[in-house]
Amino acid sequence: MRKIPASELIINADGTVFHLHLRPEQLADTVILVGDPGRVDRVASHFETREFRVANREFCTVTGQYCGKRMTVLSTGIGTDNIDIVVTELDALANIDFETRTVKENLKSLTLLRLGTSGALQPDIELGTFLFARTSMGFDGLLNFYRGRNEVCNLDMEQKFMQHVGWSELLAKPYCIDADESLYKLFRDSTREGITIAAPGFYAPQGRWVRLAPADLELNGKIESFRYQGRSVTNFEMESSALAGLAKLMGHKAATICTIIAQRIAKDVNTDYQPFVDKMIKMSLDKLTAI
Repeated sequence: MRKIPASELIINADGTVFHLHLRPEQLADTVILVGDPGRVDRVASHFETREFRVANREFCTVTGQYCGKRMTVLSTGIGTDNIDIVVTELDALANIDFETRTVKENLKSLTLLRLGTSGALQPDIELGTFLFARTSMGFDGLLNFYRGRNEVCNLDMEQKFMQHVGWSELLAKPYCIDADESLYKLFRDSTREGITIAAPGFYAPQGRWVRLAPADLELNGKIESFRYQGRSVTNFEMESSALAGLAKLMGHKAATICTIIAQRIAKDVNTDYQPFVDKMIKMSLDKLTAI
């Protein structure tokens, strides 16, 4: 049995995992992920009880009880690189024996639900819509570094997308990964499903132009016109692909729901979107109590 070296999984002197500063017993089996550390307390304000609050860098965590169900809410910061850290360390907390540095015999499957904000890519998606990323398309390339990537991805969709948009050989190969189907069934009556792009940046990777022009000025138009089995690409965000992909490789259930706060086609944005986010949070907490 492989003993994981100290340099591969760093455990702090107090027994917490390196970045998250959590001990295994502090993690609930149901985890809500948010990008903004400030949103952690917004979610946790619904908890009847709180066990603790811990923060390190952009990673802030609260574990507590909601309607009698133990849950953890954790901020990830922005980007798939942070998701790589968060999901790997959450899995270590659940499935690695910190004393022996070995994988536990009986593996635990966590439920990981990301609640975020996003910009819509289709004209019929209104501001305030709750968008369930049933399929995530990663422009970041993260999952390409992991063994088993082809076994969990939709290779046909990837090829058809690259052909449709004329994908540049200078870019990382996109990967297409589905959210957990049981979570989709849980939320399908309260959300709109779609294909979500996780971009490796906020500006040019999402077609925004401030002073530096995107390499392909027509890419967003080509993305909007892409169809796969009658489905279209619905929105941009920056984390869903890594979450869905890493979770599937590790045997966890994961999904992303985003409140639409920008309409990229109409070039409109709602900066007063917090009431919509609050409604998404309450809806998601209520649904998760059924698991």
